[in-house]
Amino acid sequence: MPNAVSSHAVPNLAMNPRQQRYSQLPRHPLVLCASLVGNPMNLGALCRTAEACRLESLVLPDVGIIEERQFRRVAVTTHHWQPLQACAPAHLIPWLEAQRERGYTRLALACDNQAQSLMTATFPQRAVLLLGRELTGIPAELLAQCDQTLVIPQYGLVDSLNVQTAAAMAVYEYLRQWGLDPFPRGNGGDPANASPQ
Repeated sequence: MPNAVSSHAVPNLAMNPRQQRYSQLPRHPLVLCASLVGNPMNLGALCRTAEACRLESLVLPDVGIIEERQFRRVAVTTHHWQPLQACAPAHLIPWLEAQRERGYTRLALACDNQAQSLMTATFPQRAVLLLGRELTGIPAELLAQCDQTLVIPQYGLVDSLNVQTAAAMAVYEYLRQWGLDPFPRGNGGDPANASPQ
């Protein structure tokens, strides 16, 4: 049986100087937990979002998913730069407890009328954002392990968003509150590459 929790190190690729600098830059201490997400294309898109925002880690149900064509079609090459972990869904409760012990606040992103609106929430700097399964969301036993549940207010007839879209909105709100530096996407966070204003 494969390990319940594993890590995937960023590979030692032949890097140009800009890539070497990028690999040394700090990451936002937000862990995006997608262990419940099943669609490889959604996981690829989440990898792309996590890397674009320089998140600490993306947690997949199985790191082997990065070898799937559907994942790579959307992730492009971001899995080479984004730190990845794996945690099987059956092991999420102890994994979430371990994150609490590391000092991370556990946040769930769910469609829940009792949850705090993403528009008014204050993100802790060190956080885990737990995402739900496509169609069914986050099981009650996992919601109970989280310190807070967040919801994205919606105004249409269909009250759900694709998991990758919802995650991107939440990650952007986190960045809005805790951004590392003023240099946005397009220059790899490297001030040497910033365009004059």
